[in-house]
Amino acid sequence: MPIELKMPALSPTMEEGTLSRWLVKEGDSVSSGDLLAEIETDKATMEFEAIDDGIVTKLLVAAGTDGVKVGTVIAMIQGEDEDAAPAPKSETPKPEPVVLSQVETPTKVTQADRPLETSQDDRIKASPLAKRIAAEKGVDLTRVTGTGPNGRIVKEDVEAAASNAPTTNSAQSAPKAALAPSPAPVAAIDTDIPHEVIKLSNMRKTIARRLTESKQQVPHIYLTVDVRLDALLKLRGELNASLEARGIKLSVNDMLIKALGLALVQVPKCNVSFAGDNMLQYARADISVAVSVPTGLITPIITDAANKSLSKISTEVGELAARAKEGKLQPHEYQGGTASISNMGMMGIKQFDAVINPPQGMILAVGAGEKRPYVVDDALAIATVMSATGSFDHRAIDGADGAMFMKVFKDLVEKPLGLVA
Repeated sequence: MPIELKMPALSPTMEEGTLSRWLVKEGDSVSSGDLLAEIETDKATMEFEAIDDGIVTKLLVAAGTDGVKVGTVIAMIQGEDEDAAPAPKSETPKPEPVVLSQVETPTKVTQADRPLETSQDDRIKASPLAKRIAAEKGVDLTRVTGTGPNGRIVKEDVEAAASNAPTTNSAQSAPKAALAPSPAPVAAIDTDIPHEVIKLSNMRKTIARRLTESKQQVPHIYLTVDVRLDALLKLRGELNASLEARGIKLSVNDMLIKALGLALVQVPKCNVSFAGDNMLQYARADISVAVSVPTGLITPIITDAANKSLSKISTEVGELAARAKEGKLQPHEYQGGTASISNMGMMGIKQFDAVINPPQGMILAVGAGEKRPYVVDDALAIATVMSATGSFDHRAIDGADGAMFMKVFKDLVEKPLGLVA
């Protein structure tokens, strides 16, 4: 019986997407693991992968279609062991469940109370991709509850089991608890000034919505410190000389990411998220790094930054930034994070106030390092100084705690040996 291929939810917040292009055509045979389509979400262009074998009988949504709602039937697939037949109309009996899975994580449907279902030969019902990931990560599939059709275990089930995803429910409830009514739509502009109408990408729409919500709903408090960089720059030069043979070159931003992670661990009251009647206290510092891409801004995440070496951070930042600019980041690589850093110093910006990325509780805005008159050992001297401004969610973080955080961050940067200890 034909199988409905539906528009997937490639992230927990995705409600609609753009079907950028089909990678198959009608009549093509597809096998497990074959890529079927590219779908543009609010953050990236992602690939949609087949789980089982079959034949594409009908493409119902044209490539380039915007605003395709999650759950919309976009194609029909015929099993290879079935007689090829026209796709049934919507009024015919409901077809068998979908046997295709998303390459990325869809919105979860909790099925913890449902018993694990197995195939007729008592093997675990899991997609080939899920089995492959389980083997790589050492996940016991007998202990995983499938959320796919008929209890089938799919990729996201294995990844959730591998990470134990302890904060899933909290993370889902956090933004909901803090949401206020949506802002009124922006009125159209009527102008006789010569202009070009530029269609917003899904990413730009999301940026506009989320930043508006953040400034309307999150009471920001801003704290700024001037940080002397001379010792950090000296250490960076020495480290780069020793890392040259390995092809690694540390940036100042790499070292600031490490300092931010350590500061969050040392001042855990700032490593939090406001969640209505609750507050999430994170035990790990995952740093979202703002990266400018042609369609807007995305924040790939350096997980557990406090416990990673500077060389590891540098390598990960480079790899993530490159994939971000290609629109190839996986959802888990940019969704989450406990705090963010935005560095515009390389563009000569001396100081700025960044907007918090909910549900995170803070973001650090880093300005340019520049030569300034500075008091060193009670004498006026010339030093390389940068201004760093922390934006804090005042619902969750008191001013005194934010001030303590900024002091710890300043000390870590000015005495940088602590970053490699």
